[in-house]
Amino acid sequence: MALEQQIQEDIKTAMKAKDAVATAATRAIKGEILLFKTSEGGSKEVTDGDILKMIQKLIKQRKESAEQFTAAGRQELADNELAEAAVMEKYLPKQLSEAEVEEKIKAIIAEVGATSIKDMGKVMGAANKALAGQSDGRTISTVVKRLLSSC
Repeated sequence: MALEQQIQEDIKTAMKAKDAVATAATRAIKGEILLFKTSEGGSKEVTDGDILKMIQKLIKQRKESAEQFTAAGRQELADNELAEAAVMEKYLPKQLSEAEVEEKIKAIIAEVGATSIKDMGKVMGAANKALAGQSDGRTISTVVKRLLSSC
């Protein structure tokens, strides 16, 4: 079953179960998909890869909002944002640990032939393609910088 259809089914399930958090999270994903489909220059067909990128963006937004709510002393709102992010994360493939990311990036550095921090762009491009959906960009960037600085 395609990811978009799975999300649609999960919306129905969450609504029937009266699960407000799951309903809000899945509807947010569905809304993002609809915006993508109807945006100017947007393709009418959405791939699972596109949906995964959207979900990662939504999760990042939820986590940043939670940080701001916590800083403002609104823990109940922060908890809600984190709960929605947790629901969204179930659609992502298993996330790699930092050690696994480091191992894969070492292989990419060897493959690309990077020798210094100046080659970070080449390594990041290859790493983002190879690790799409398996790790966030911040972790990838941090590991690439550390490994290229030690070259």
